[in-house]
Amino acid sequence: MTKATFTPRVFSGIKPSGGLTLGNYLGAIKRFVGMQGEMETMYCVVDLHAITVWQDPAELSHATREVAAGYLAAGLDPAQSILFNQSRVSQHAELGWIFNCVARVGWMNRMTQFKDKAGSGAEKVSLGLYAYPSLMAADILLYHATHVPVGEDQKQHVELTRDIANKFNHDFKVDFFPETIPVIDGPATRVMNLRDGTKKMSKSGESDMERINMRDNADTIAKKFKKAKTDPEPLPDTLDGLKDRPEARNLVDIYAALSDTTSEAVIGEYAGAGWGRFKPALADLAVDKLAPISDEMTRLMDDPAEIDRILADGAERARAIASPILAKTYDIVGLLR
Repeated sequence: MTKATFTPRVFSGIKPSGGLTLGNYLGAIKRFVGMQGEMETMYCVVDLHAITVWQDPAELSHATREVAAGYLAAGLDPAQSILFNQSRVSQHAELGWIFNCVARVGWMNRMTQFKDKAGSGAEKVSLGLYAYPSLMAADILLYHATHVPVGEDQKQHVELTRDIANKFNHDFKVDFFPETIPVIDGPATRVMNLRDGTKKMSKSGESDMERINMRDNADTIAKKFKKAKTDPEPLPDTLDGLKDRPEARNLVDIYAALSDTTSEAVIGEYAGAGWGRFKPALADLAVDKLAPISDEMTRLMDDPAEIDRILADGAERARAIASPILAKTYDIVGLLR
């Protein structure tokens, strides 16, 4: 069997549940923007994933547009990247079902995110929440995506995507789906809580002071960083000195990511500095980088029809890629259509 070659293509997405945070920006959106021009790029608002738990319909529509506004405000160019929401492209759900029949229950049982989300109430959650990693694999492989920029917590799902691709290829004796590569790089691929550096920054945390929202204004951004939890010690002269200082390490990593440098370089600049010097500098940097995005998101959200137009156009372009890949998948499996 001749080894297939695949066009280098990036695919990734964000779920529209609650507002966007600094974690979404540094861990995903900023990296999405940076990959434009390197290869073909496709970015999705994965709204079908959002309904694995109950959503208020009006809030879901709003959140879907808000994620799209976040992409655009941060610099995604809809002429250069394909930007769309998942539910406009029905092929995602179709391939998702085929992959439900390829994936094994044991693989799903190993998904740590399901265990974390379901907790002790696993018997009561939706089947969709249990099976959504299979749909995530379909999101990626529907476009023969070769690279997926993700945070560290999503690496397991991309590895599952590779397992599903390999099993499909093996079962049907084809070389049809690629082995997708997770792209995990940069100093802040996992942004932590501003009040507890051992927890991931979350849209659903108890206090708004725990997170930077992408729609926070300049004053709010500065206030949150200046009040972020730290420890009594100054910054060390090596990165190893932050090993057991999660809040300090988080702020250094955020500074590095916002300034497009490394955490080592930040430590080199601020070695020995106290928080009275570092936190105001971080606040100023964050305001400079994030406040214009917040302002642009607000402007975009005032014109939902334009956001919908961009998403509809992107969906049409996405379907043009997805349709022949899904049709070939049906042929391979022996399904008539």
